[in-house]
Amino acid sequence: MDTVLERLKALRKRMDEVQADYYLCVTGDPHGSEYIADHYKTREYLSGFTGSNGTLLVGKKDAYLWTDGRYFVQAEKELEGSGIKLMRDGDEGVPKPAAFIKEKLKAGDHLHTDGRVLSSGFDMEIADAIKKKRVMFITDTDLAGDIWKKRPEDSARPIRILPDKLTGRNTEDKIQKLSVKIKDAGAASHVITSLEEQMWLFNLRGDDIKCTPVAYSYTVINGKDVYLYLKKEAISKKLLTYLEQMEICVKPYEIFYEDLERMQLKAPILIDPSSLNFRIYQILRMKGKLTEAVGPVTRLKSVKNSIEIKHLKDIYIKDSLVLARFLRFIKENAAKKKINEYEAALMLDRMRAGIKGFNGLSFPTISAFGANAAMMHYEAPKEDSAVIKEGSLYLVDSGGQYDGGTTDATRTLFIGDVNRKQKRHFTRVVIAMLRLQNAIFLKGCTGENLDVIAREPIWQMGMDYKCGTGHGVGYMLGVHEGPAAIRWRMNAKKAAEPILPGMTLSNEPGVYVAGSHGIRIENIELCEEIETNEDGTFLHFVPLTYVPIDLDGILKDEMQPADIEMLNNYHAAVCDKLMPFMEGDDVMWLKEATKAI
Repeated sequence: MDTVLERLKALRKRMDEVQADYYLCVTGDPHGSEYIADHYKTREYLSGFTGSNGTLLVGKKDAYLWTDGRYFVQAEKELEGSGIKLMRDGDEGVPKPAAFIKEKLKAGDHLHTDGRVLSSGFDMEIADAIKKKRVMFITDTDLAGDIWKKRPEDSARPIRILPDKLTGRNTEDKIQKLSVKIKDAGAASHVITSLEEQMWLFNLRGDDIKCTPVAYSYTVINGKDVYLYLKKEAISKKLLTYLEQMEICVKPYEIFYEDLERMQLKAPILIDPSSLNFRIYQILRMKGKLTEAVGPVTRLKSVKNSIEIKHLKDIYIKDSLVLARFLRFIKENAAKKKINEYEAALMLDRMRAGIKGFNGLSFPTISAFGANAAMMHYEAPKEDSAVIKEGSLYLVDSGGQYDGGTTDATRTLFIGDVNRKQKRHFTRVVIAMLRLQNAIFLKGCTGENLDVIAREPIWQMGMDYKCGTGHGVGYMLGVHEGPAAIRWRMNAKKAAEPILPGMTLSNEPGVYVAGSHGIRIENIELCEEIETNEDGTFLHFVPLTYVPIDLDGILKDEMQPADIEMLNNYHAAVCDKLMPFMEGDDVMWLKEATKAI
């Protein structure tokens, strides 16, 4: 911890130089990315805490770090000796950062932060909390960056152009549709900071963010003018020609904030607060009326076109085939070969890399045995990883990025003899997943309407899973995609989005028993229309994932006849989809794994 102590000392010296009483440091980058590149891991650099979620507040003599329950044990260990107090976010009596700052800071104090990496919503919470206390809130200082020795370089990797045969819609068409949506929102200009939105709009992909094929960029639509800000090192002559042919003005990424301040934007200006950082928000609100709404590109890209759907169906079969073969190997060999969680994850990652068009993982593989599976975002350590052995459950949640789609799937396996309680939990999770997968619902329904279908079999046991049931999945983009999601909790600040034909969403109910086991079964579903009549348009889900469900965990007496029929029908479909690729003893294994019960 000497290094962390030295860094905090250097930070406090820098704070004295700029007359800062407190420095706020979060986990984020200027684009609200899910995965953060090393260049932006200032909170980790200052605190030594390596978890993916954390907010650090450093004073002249004190320091505090907020994180959620996934990381309490890890944070205690990594913060030991640093003098940073762990704030257990979510625990009773622990205030949120904004509330804590409101009580802690006094009139005349100076609070500094880097507004480029804070979401506009979070910064507004801070600003609202302290506005009556006459606390100075300075949002244009990167004090952590000022003292960071050997800071990793920001990424600027080559950008590639996707062919129409992969996208199904050219960029000119997308820009035209976006222009209509901007007008429909009553706006005249639009600023886009989400990297995934920009990659979709321009049919580009990059390699600047872990597990998400995007490139650092900003976009401004100002009437008929389109400005795209990119890093010079990422631009090829081919890319420049491609963009200039569409009359897209390419500008240096580094001058975006300066350019934005002097640009005459047509008002009203359409913004999406969920992806906008506070620095940009401050600049835009000085320019005229703002119209806040879910970004139109978010909605456009969430509904996949026929070409994208064709590629998705193809890549999910290939991905399902690899996962099925991996699960067979683990179930038959893990215990006797003493394979640990980390080794199993590497094995699956290598198998997936053999699929043609593989471009990396869509998220770090979750490979968890026994009690570790109760931690929803567990990542197996390289050292001292748990050995997969008989007598418990093994959970694997994984996915890939390919030319043709982004995949995500979870299965839980029974290794040896497991008790009835765990089998009951497993059976109920299977029932939950199948009931949602087979639901029929009216167009206009949201995830809040559908969540209870999956959750009820779990609630009947007096249990619940502390997460949503499903999230949107991107196309050659982020594995977590808005705007639609399947969850029962309502967001007072944001209206629920209807689930529409062409959307792809995960279906992943679970049971998590701390210290014992975790169970999750996840399929990715495509929403399709069934029929339209005088009562409305009826929709349903079609699975993209075709992977056997471990029959060793099924208790038939826990299932209704309709549940048994749904399981048998799903397994018949799995057999039908995968059998053309099977040879030798794989044929008999698949038949046994998908047999009717």
